[in-house]
Amino acid sequence: MNASLQSESIPKLLLKYCIPAIISMMVVSLYNTVDRIFIGHIKDIGNLALTSLGTVLPFVTLILASELLITYGVIANLSLKLGEKKIQEAEKFLNQVPFLGLLISLLLILIFSLFKIPLLTLFGATSTTLPLAIQYLDIMIIGIPFYIIGFSLMASIRSEGNPKRAALILIISCLINVILDPIFIFTFNLGISGAAIATVLSYLFVFFYVLYYYTRGKSNLKLKYPLLKPRLSYIIPILVFGLSTSLVQIMTALIQILFNQSLTHYGTPFSIGAFTTITTISNLVLMPAIGINQGCVPIIGYNYGQRNFDRVKSTFLLGTGASTVIFILGFLLIQLIPEQLVHFFNSDEELLTQTVNGLQYYLFSLPLCALATTAPNLFQAVGKSKVSIGLVVLRQLILLVPLLLILPLFIGLTGVWLAQPITDLLVSLLSFYLVKREFKHY
Repeated sequence: MNASLQSESIPKLLLKYCIPAIISMMVVSLYNTVDRIFIGHIKDIGNLALTSLGTVLPFVTLILASELLITYGVIANLSLKLGEKKIQEAEKFLNQVPFLGLLISLLLILIFSLFKIPLLTLFGATSTTLPLAIQYLDIMIIGIPFYIIGFSLMASIRSEGNPKRAALILIISCLINVILDPIFIFTFNLGISGAAIATVLSYLFVFFYVLYYYTRGKSNLKLKYPLLKPRLSYIIPILVFGLSTSLVQIMTALIQILFNQSLTHYGTPFSIGAFTTITTISNLVLMPAIGINQGCVPIIGYNYGQRNFDRVKSTFLLGTGASTVIFILGFLLIQLIPEQLVHFFNSDEELLTQTVNGLQYYLFSLPLCALATTAPNLFQAVGKSKVSIGLVVLRQLILLVPLLLILPLFIGLTGVWLAQPITDLLVSLLSFYLVKREFKHY
């Protein structure tokens, strides 16, 4: 089934697996980008709506963390088992996705529903932005199980050798969201609630399609009723392998909260709205690199299982090089035409000026930081979760939090924007040393 992972040239494999994965991650990014573009242009309240959305972002990030916990855990185990020619074992891992997704979804729904007002207040919502934030969050809560289960199963399609189909599902889903957004927001005059409705409907499409694909479609692995029973012997490896990637998002949510609080203290009432736009543009640059990582994971995992270490090294080095090129191109666009990029989201002059300044500071070290994103995935793919998790914790907690607390004391709002790029630069330097040491063992 995956013999090509062992014999086909690495550049061809990267094109086969990474390009669909890049398209998939860009589509994922477009889910949020399209919402924010339309939300930012809601008549009379665009600035307020963007700021409200910024207070909901930690919730959205926690939902993404839950999905990635399952997704990366499943695709890593699938790749290793397929590399070892253990097809039935791979299928058993796949069949744990519905139970895990439902369990985690119900937990999130319970927490978000019971504590949404105090949490939104903690995340930076004020009496002015809270009603809009609640409108958006209440609808997104409904879509949690469809998103987590649907997207986890969709990502598994890549690992079983059909990356093009996975990308096509995401593209269609994104088109549904793009088409429905203006209809619900402007035609039906539902405002920020309309954006959430359009997004949830696009999640439903993914959910029902992947269920059909894995039960009645032409999938290599199948969802089978007898195998759906939860088994700790399969659940634990999924959670272990997926933990490092999930931790990135959990820590991102915590950092978003800290950012929101710092922006409220050192910035203006619209600083959270500026940060929402900055992170959206940043994700458009980062998502292709994440797509490359996702495409590399099955190649690295399979060849590591086969003990083909030269192919592991070649895959990682080419993937990291491609990520660096993407980061350089993104950096040039951000430095040369920042106003044009920000205008897509909102045209208010006060918000525009603050967003442009923050954007250029926030991504100033981008060309040098590819290793900060690719190294943790290398260690995850070869089963060295402790190293992967360590890099994640260092990047999102040990270094970033102190910088985010200390720098603004001396340089105000500029210190808030500079904390992340300085952190990424330091982590990239450490990652270079760790990867070099890892390759010496091969």
